[in-house]
Amino acid sequence: MKLFQIKIFLATLLFLCLLDMPYGYYQLVRFAAMVAFAGMAYVANENGFKKEVFVYVALAVLFQPFVKIAFGRELCNIIDVVVGVALLLTAVKKKI
Repeated sequence: MKLFQIKIFLATLLFLCLLDMPYGYYQLVRFAAMVAFAGMAYVANENGFKKEVFVYVALAVLFQPFVKIAFGRELCNIIDVVVGVALLLTAVKKKI
């Protein structure tokens, strides 16, 4: 799967978090986001994009499902939208 497709898929998952979904969906999204961001960090590191590596690692830690970081529903929705929009914008750009 290309990086473009991963970013679009992950952004879609994050936008769907705005709906009233079962708790298991949110856990799935957290795990998928952690794996995707860790993979993006690896690709960014291989291509020498050090700033992007830091951002992707921070996002992987933020979304990791093992130690929940509780922000509240409203703040989580804002984070999901901001990260989803950023993923869409970076997917359109030809850079990592």
